[in-house]
Amino acid sequence: MTIVRINAIQVSEGKGEELARRFAARAGAVDQAQGFEGFELLRPTDERDTWLVLTRWRDQESFENWVSSPAFAHGHRGANASADGAPVAAHSELWSYDIVDLTGTGP
Repeated sequence: MTIVRINAIQVSEGKGEELARRFAARAGAVDQAQGFEGFELLRPTDERDTWLVLTRWRDQESFENWVSSPAFAHGHRGANASADGAPVAAHSELWSYDIVDLTGTGP
């Protein structure tokens, strides 16, 4: 069954576009991970400063394997440092969700 993992990133003022550029530069890095099903970067459209990195995985083991992989470590090395020295993110936290199949069509 698909699981959803969301990295909720509180982005420092004026750093949202830099965050988006960083994700664009890394586009596809996770695509080859075993059990990876999808990725979206969600930009707030209101006064919030929290961006969401939403990923879908076949199962918890697939997600844990990605997080412990060298590719994950490489992609997150120095992730909070910006060119001007100001941090891109003020805070982040991982949210974990399972999909509830209300249609009865799931496995």
